[in-house]
Amino acid sequence: MGTRTLHVEHLPEQRYGRRYVWQLPVRLSHWINFLSLLALFLTGLYITFPQLAPAGEPSQHFVMGRMRQIHFAAGQIFLVSFLWRVYWFWMGNNYARSGFPFVWRAAWWRDLVRQAMAYLHLRRGNVHLGHNALGGLMYTVFVIGLGWGQIFTGLALYSESNPGGFWDHLTGWVIPLFGGSFRVHMWHHLFAWGFLVFAILHIYVVLFDSHQYRNGLLSSIVSGFKFYEEGDLDHDSWVS
Repeated sequence: MGTRTLHVEHLPEQRYGRRYVWQLPVRLSHWINFLSLLALFLTGLYITFPQLAPAGEPSQHFVMGRMRQIHFAAGQIFLVSFLWRVYWFWMGNNYARSGFPFVWRAAWWRDLVRQAMAYLHLRRGNVHLGHNALGGLMYTVFVIGLGWGQIFTGLALYSESNPGGFWDHLTGWVIPLFGGSFRVHMWHHLFAWGFLVFAILHIYVVLFDSHQYRNGLLSSIVSGFKFYEEGDLDHDSWVS
């Protein structure tokens, strides 16, 4: 009886590593923005539709006044955190800038199309340690774009409580530009619902990518670290 020889093909050993991606200022601004926007959205809903207003004289309850205080305080916190994140875009590492839409680079457009097709077909796309092109574009449009819209319209409305004051001089021009206080209110509310749409999409994509890539995506916004296989970092070359 002959002896069978089992030939085993030796595959090259894959290399794994861990990279510090999200620096502390990026992580802090992410969670501060989340908490402040949550407070702004909930208090904004109450200010617009005070369905749970208590009975009796308002001077005995001050619920609306307290909601407005929380809303204004959360708005100031969001403003500081937002400006800090913009500052860290320039001062942070390469991944702090990975969400910027480099529309003048062909590599950015190729990455955008590849990532969009991967999501449409529910398949694993290219691995990025920072934001991919599609994620960066959505972040720029929804977070940065809507953020500036909320900041200017919100401060303009806030300035009405002190005509001729600091905020009136800084952002009072927004009200006549939009055609009056009522229209500014409407745009402010519309931008707020835009944040809700972004939050739903953001949570879905994060959970989807976390399942597909299994590289510490969820934990990275707390620890700052992501894991990678050999070759993953090449897909982030377009942000350098």
